[in-house]
Amino acid sequence: MKLKRPGESTSVPEVTIISAQGFWLYVNQREYFLSYKEFPWFKNATINEIFEVQILHQTHLYWKNLDIDLELDSLENPEKYPLIYK
Repeated sequence: MKLKRPGESTSVPEVTIISAQGFWLYVNQREYFLSYKEFPWFKNATINEIFEVQILHQTHLYWKNLDIDLELDSLENPEKYPLIYK
């Protein structure tokens, strides 16, 4: 029997390493490094806050307690998403 529609992915994002420079995030069979220099809103977050990441619609990362939203495409193609902050 063949499925006509694929089921929802059970893959969940996983923070694998947190360091003084940033953290590694494994999602959809890929690993990304989010440096505090490029993503400064994570710098003062607690470990628990960083670990509490969800993936919505397979492309949208969400940290509810930090009120942070990131599209996976922004991690895969950062040149398309220049970050300007002061």
